[in-house]
Amino acid sequence: MKNRIAGHLLVECLIAQGVTHAFGVPGESYLAVLDGFHAHADRIHFITNRQEGGAAFMAEAQGKLTGRPGVCFVTRGPGATNASIGVHTAFQDSTPMVLFVGDVASEARDREAFQEMDFTAFFGPGTKGMAKRVERIDDARRIPEYVARAFATAMNGRPGPVVLVLPEDMLTQVVQAEPLPRVEPVQSWADPGALRQLRELLLVAHRPLVLAGGGGWTPQAAAALQRFAENWQLPVANTFRFQDTFDNHHPLYAGDVGLGINPALAQRVRESDLLIAIGPRLGEATTGGYTLIEAPLPRQKLVHIHASAEELGRVFQPTLAICATMNAAARSLEVLSAPPELPWTQWAAACHADQVANQAVSNGGLALPGPIDLPAIIHTLQRHLPADAVLTNGAGNFASWLHRFYRYTGLARGHKTQLAPTNGAMGYGVPAGIAASILTGRTVLTIAGDGDFLMNGQELATAAQHGAKTIVLLVNNSSFGTIRMHQEREYPAHESGSRLVNPDFCALARAYGYAAERVETTEGFEPALERALAAASGAVIELVVDVELITTRSTLSAIRDRALQAS
Repeated sequence: MKNRIAGHLLVECLIAQGVTHAFGVPGESYLAVLDGFHAHADRIHFITNRQEGGAAFMAEAQGKLTGRPGVCFVTRGPGATNASIGVHTAFQDSTPMVLFVGDVASEARDREAFQEMDFTAFFGPGTKGMAKRVERIDDARRIPEYVARAFATAMNGRPGPVVLVLPEDMLTQVVQAEPLPRVEPVQSWADPGALRQLRELLLVAHRPLVLAGGGGWTPQAAAALQRFAENWQLPVANTFRFQDTFDNHHPLYAGDVGLGINPALAQRVRESDLLIAIGPRLGEATTGGYTLIEAPLPRQKLVHIHASAEELGRVFQPTLAICATMNAAARSLEVLSAPPELPWTQWAAACHADQVANQAVSNGGLALPGPIDLPAIIHTLQRHLPADAVLTNGAGNFASWLHRFYRYTGLARGHKTQLAPTNGAMGYGVPAGIAASILTGRTVLTIAGDGDFLMNGQELATAAQHGAKTIVLLVNNSSFGTIRMHQEREYPAHESGSRLVNPDFCALARAYGYAAERVETTEGFEPALERALAAASGAVIELVVDVELITTRSTLSAIRDRALQAS
């Protein structure tokens, strides 16, 4: 073993785990690690961000895209608290991630030293915390052990984030230690008896419905899920913001179960006599506030398949609980023999027909306020974006148009195509899109609201610095639209705090090195998109929409009613 600085050893441990990119904002607390990135710049790249929240979102997106922990480095105190939004996103989205936090020197610990804080108390491991594990490395010789354990913890069971705290003086020690081998996630297989019981439940069902989503999916697992659905002719709905788990073009696709759910699909969930939930934890957004599936005892027979035993029975008491990772579960399900005739083929066809009608309806003949037809905009994206394009978004009313009208290519085709926060974090879309461009080189389209964009729009500077190219569709209604919508429902005519006075977004984008143009009509969008796709740099298309488009209660109700009639 050779002598090496601990900070360099840490970087070598990341390389051993297959990490090619780490995101972060540099801090004086981990200068030795930054020097390690410099020493190994031919094998690993440190992406310099402009705010720790953006860095953490990029690492979370990295975890979603690769299935292995995304890596983020921040300094203590303000750096760690800024990054916590990405950690919380990774926890609720079940995304593997490791956050490294530079800390005060050991001799200054527990004195409320400069920027000191209790990271275990703050990130609080557990179901009500933000991380699966929080650990401090005090002995530099144990860096390989801690890093390997962090990667294993982040990937195994329910995937999620791990926080490793790095005392500044520990990182400058000279040690003799070697990186440990690459950690692979453990596969947990379903109990054969439980699989037989699942088959028995299917054989007596008349209206089965699969709910697919959550973390831990690979292209191989998604392909096996598709074969299971085809063998049994099962309608499949994807859960909230995991819309690429099952191919949206497939004749068994039933839609997405989340915020703004198709009312016809919501009724299908209620009417189902057998729900097979594969992967999701069945959170509030997916269950319609615990009404589509009632807690603790659902009206429907519920088969819940999840990688973590702690999730099974935690909120819902299932008819059958199966603890298995997605790769193992899907491969077991695809060989589950189906009878030659099934009684629910018409039910499956009707579920898909509901979804086709929901996506085909533009505005149902209703005159939408303003000159922008957002459903038509999304259909234009569908025509022009390549099948493997990555679409990202943060949080806001604007995202509901994308979720409803865009048909995501399924992960079974080999690529993840959706990056979106199930915890509803604003500001996610821009940094996630930049990370996707850096990591994959594929076409990336981000849709952001005006309020959402300004949460992390400064990361366009990161894109320019590191050669990333994204297209940002910026939906500008001069409002925090979701909050305005809720205000009009709860306190009509009492708008308060939700109105925005915005900068010149096109000038701002150009200052960051992006091309930019402003679009005020539906007809103007398609040529603007074509120019953005052909541009050498990234591009921002500012889409100016009427605030009433997403906040008028009568408009929203009318669109919903038209969709119901069409289905």
